[in-house]
Amino acid sequence: MRNFVTYICLLVSITAIAQKKDSLQLGFIEYLGYVKKYHPVVKQADLTIDMAQANVMKARGGFDPKIEVDYDRKKFKGTEYYDLLNATFKIPTWYGIELKADFEQNEGDFINPERTVPTDGLYSAGLSFSLGQGFLTNQRMATLKRAKIFREQTFAERELLVNSILYKAALAYFDWYIAYNEVLVFNNILENSEKRFNNVKRSALLGDKAIIDTVEAKIAFQSRTLGLEQTRLEFLKKSLELSNFLWLTDNVPLELQENVIPSQNIDEEIEIALNIQGVPLTSLTLENHPKMRSLGLEIDGLEVDKRLKANKLLPVIDLTYNFLTQEPDVPNSLNMSQYKAGVRFTVPLFLRKERGDYRIAKQKVAFANFKLVTERMTLQNKITSIYNELESLQEQTTVIKDIVKNYQQLLSAEERKFNFGESSLFLVNSREQKYIESRLKQLEIRHKQMTAKAVLFNTLVLPSEEL
Repeated sequence: MRNFVTYICLLVSITAIAQKKDSLQLGFIEYLGYVKKYHPVVKQADLTIDMAQANVMKARGGFDPKIEVDYDRKKFKGTEYYDLLNATFKIPTWYGIELKADFEQNEGDFINPERTVPTDGLYSAGLSFSLGQGFLTNQRMATLKRAKIFREQTFAERELLVNSILYKAALAYFDWYIAYNEVLVFNNILENSEKRFNNVKRSALLGDKAIIDTVEAKIAFQSRTLGLEQTRLEFLKKSLELSNFLWLTDNVPLELQENVIPSQNIDEEIEIALNIQGVPLTSLTLENHPKMRSLGLEIDGLEVDKRLKANKLLPVIDLTYNFLTQEPDVPNSLNMSQYKAGVRFTVPLFLRKERGDYRIAKQKVAFANFKLVTERMTLQNKITSIYNELESLQEQTTVIKDIVKNYQQLLSAEERKFNFGESSLFLVNSREQKYIESRLKQLEIRHKQMTAKAVLFNTLVLPSEEL
């Protein structure tokens, strides 16, 4: 890929290190920073916020003023049957009250007498409102409330989504880090094994060692070579998996080169990047946890539905009242003696549908409350378990560090004895194998410790450090 190295440098603010002449170091903080900024899933999460805002705007449209014009005319064989014009301006308000202004002008030879109005038209102004269904709540109010709740819920869901992708990205980095350090272990062991093989071969040619020892030394050397190749292959696989999280602007994916290596001072970077340093178990509260907020908002939305269903149990009592005038510019032309009013009353006799809907809505709220309680308990127990695991892994880290040190001392002592002719190659290889196993075990525990920190970050859904 053209300018590939330039892209990598831009991606990670990479600095050269002394271990390898042309090696480039990808720090954990820089890595997570670019995941958070450029990963497509994070951008998708931002789009959900925009969609929620648009949904609120759509719901607010139910309260937009409206202008309606209805014009109808019939003319046949020189006779004007009717010429009807009705223009209306409506302003919906929150509590089911609708303000309304009309202009009506009707003329013709065959219009209905009730449509007869003054020649210059008739103006009216008034309102309509509900005293039963739709007074305290109605479909328009419920839609807007649900849209606002969904918007807040989307913010919580976005936190969970971004946290999830950062968690997966962190696990990919830890796998990459461990694979690289396994390569270092076998690379160092291979150098020692090669030197030992050359020394044994040279001593065998001089007659100081048995020829069969060269075979054993060569087998050990080949075994270490095989181990190195296997770990290199694993490192390449983990590098490709890590590349899945590396993107630049305009959705340009990146692929790591082989000379890019992980940071070796990773412990402090993990604490800072995941924002988990100095967070005691006793200080944690789940009230502001995005998962709890999301479930709480879900219950709020169900409560809105329940109140709407309860409102449907009331009878429909719609009232309308309009002042009439043919001189709207004269204030005192509006009086109580000239009006148009109406009332509409409707109620089902058994309310079986309404009562069934209300009962279902109540059960949904109860179900959601049980879910909230269960999730809170599960989350609390999981957090406690992770803290216990971290404490145990800290103890294991201390123990395995001492074990590695002791095995290294045993290996060094056995090599010195072998050089003086007081030990066998079998014992040296055996000590070396135990040392390799202890180093790999140390990396395994280190991997578990880093993973546990990532799981804690994912479980608590802490805000990540500004990266």
